[in-house]
Amino acid sequence: MATETSKPRDPLSSSSTTTKNPLVLHLHEKLSSCYTLIECGDEKSVAELVDFIDSVSDSAVSNHEDSDEQGNAVEVLSETHKFLLSPSLNQAVIDALSFELPKAVSKFAGLSNECLRIADSIIDFFIENCSPRDMLPILCEALDSWNGMVHAYDYVAPLLSGISKVLLAIQRRHFEQVKVAVPVILNVLKAVCSEFSARDTECMNLFIRALGIADSIRAICAKLEGRVLEKLRDVLSSYILQIMALLSLVLGCEIPRCLPLVSRLSEFFPFCGLSYLGLITGSEVDEMTRTFVAEEEDDYMRCLSYIKHGAAISVIWGHISVNVARAAGGDVSTVKDEILSNQTERWQAIGMLKHIFSFVDFPWELKKHAIDFLLCITDGNIARNCNDKDTECSIYMPNLYAALQAITMVIMYTPDAVLRKNAFEALKRVLADIPTSQRFEIFQALITNSMSSPMTALLLDLVRSDLYKEGFQRTATGKDEEKQANKAAPLWVARALELVELVFRPPKGGPPSFPEHGDAVLAALNLYRFILMTESAGKTNYTGVLSKKNLEKAFNEWLLPLRALVTGIMAENKDDHDPLVMDTVCSLNPIELVLYRCIELVEDKLKHPA
Repeated sequence: MATETSKPRDPLSSSSTTTKNPLVLHLHEKLSSCYTLIECGDEKSVAELVDFIDSVSDSAVSNHEDSDEQGNAVEVLSETHKFLLSPSLNQAVIDALSFELPKAVSKFAGLSNECLRIADSIIDFFIENCSPRDMLPILCEALDSWNGMVHAYDYVAPLLSGISKVLLAIQRRHFEQVKVAVPVILNVLKAVCSEFSARDTECMNLFIRALGIADSIRAICAKLEGRVLEKLRDVLSSYILQIMALLSLVLGCEIPRCLPLVSRLSEFFPFCGLSYLGLITGSEVDEMTRTFVAEEEDDYMRCLSYIKHGAAISVIWGHISVNVARAAGGDVSTVKDEILSNQTERWQAIGMLKHIFSFVDFPWELKKHAIDFLLCITDGNIARNCNDKDTECSIYMPNLYAALQAITMVIMYTPDAVLRKNAFEALKRVLADIPTSQRFEIFQALITNSMSSPMTALLLDLVRSDLYKEGFQRTATGKDEEKQANKAAPLWVARALELVELVFRPPKGGPPSFPEHGDAVLAALNLYRFILMTESAGKTNYTGVLSKKNLEKAFNEWLLPLRALVTGIMAENKDDHDPLVMDTVCSLNPIELVLYRCIELVEDKLKHPA
């Protein structure tokens, strides 16, 4: 029998390392002890080794300007990697270390590019030498341990690359493995993104590594067919859209810098069967999520909180850059034309855009482009295929209301005057696109839930404009069509006084307070005066404003209490010369002027009824 040449049992026994660094010498002792004890069936030494490595990384992170500490970190990582590469290392030791070392070495990743490179190499070693199906949950568990880490985005970087490689190494049950990994990845990315500044280089690198996972999933798809392929493609689509939203959230304020990564993400759309029209109307997102719900993938759905944001913003990126649209295989101009010609698709698109407008943390620059896109799809002589009697229209109203609310947020909070002006124009166009029978409820809900007096004033002014158009149309109809006009007018005009009452007698009770509700009160007074004068001049009473009951109600319940409140404030502060008090009194002057004119008009109508 041939005698086998013996190898040194301790992988470090043949090392020619002559370092005098006490940390490295201590590491050698730990590694040697770990090797021996694991061979004897005692794996507690792994924990001691990890504790030692953690102490080195913690010290280096805490003293990031200390060159000695940084040098120690690189040396400890290098020696650990050399130990793993020893040909005499047996599989039992590798398997035992694979549970803990990926997490431990990832903590070094943010110290330097060299530390990141070695950490990547150590994780690659375990992927190549251990079962891929064992390594995937190990890496996912390590990834999910980011919380509490200093510079967590550095910590997760090598783990993301490791997951992208281990996914490719898995030979069976691909869909099940990917489905387990993706929620962990997306939840961690969403949490870690909150630490980023758009100027962080690590931010860009992290998204590049996240893209590597998408590349791996696409490569796996090439091995599959049938229903499993469709399901995995849906997973890839949802992953891409969630990453698109996160990328836009973090880097969207620096559009030129962001475009290359957006183009890379958009390149997945043709493979996934995603189109710009399907994304902006939400139809493809709804189909995708219905699949997950049908499969009872509730845990998976919870990690896709930004999937609709990603779908909408993907189209906006195509609107911003023709190169992005080309990468996505789409034509934004064609999509705009299609939406202009189809009211249902336009309402669906407006409902999807609300996810951009209402997301507080989305950069203003992207919201500006989204408003521009909205103006494009509501421009000119747009098609209206729904009418007042179409009950199917009502199913779109909640989304349209939410979109209008989101647009008001843009108007109120943007620091950009041009964006504010364009958002207001968009608000008017969306309201005009709603059938008149539904528009009153939308106005009523917006005014009732408005937390801003200036915004309430703007909405009441839009109501006044709509009433003017209604009155003009009735006049232009002529005597021959007077009967038809009288039928059309009460659709929502008849309830206009209810909107005035929302301000004079707020749903929460009490008269309006000053000065915070001054703008809304002035707008309500002007609206009431307009209705009263218009109905009087036209000898009509569509709103019921000229009925004795409504005149007495306005006089006793709206105008007189308001007069008492205004005159009381002015009398109380007439001798106070404090600048703030004087500003308050001055703001009441136009209110007082319009209020007394309304009182005069009502008194006159009560004395001389038509």
